[in-house]
Amino acid sequence: MKTIIATTLIALASTLSAPSMAAGENDGHGAMSGMGHDKMKMQSQAPAEAKMVDGTVKKVDKAAGKVTLAHGPLTNLGMNMAMTMAFRVKDAGWLDQMKDGDKIRFVAEDLNGALTVVKFEPAK
Repeated sequence: MKTIIATTLIALASTLSAPSMAAGENDGHGAMSGMGHDKMKMQSQAPAEAKMVDGTVKKVDKAAGKVTLAHGPLTNLGMNMAMTMAFRVKDAGWLDQMKDGDKIRFVAEDLNGALTVVKFEPAK
C-alpha cells in the first residue's frame, strides 16, 4: 500500500513540475532572446489595440518629415505620462494637413526604432 501511495505522489509531483521545467527550457531561445517579460509584452501588443491619444501640434517640420506633439500617455509604447516630443509620420502628406495649434487624435508606434504617427484625425 505504501508503495502505491509513494508511486502516485511521485507521478503527481513530476506531472505538475513538467510544465514549469518545459517553460524554463525555452527561456532565451528564438527571436525574443535576451528580452525581459516587460519588453515581450510591449512587442506582442497588436497595433489594433493602441488607442487614439489626444495631442496638440506644436511644430510641423516638413523638411525633416516630423511633427512635434504635446500629448497624453502613450501606453502602447510604455510612456505613462504626458509629454511633448517629435514624431515621424507614416504619410508625409499628413504634414500638409497639420498646423501649429491644431488639436488632433493619433496613434504612434515604434517602427524600426523611430516613433511614428501611424494614424491621425482632427479632434472633434
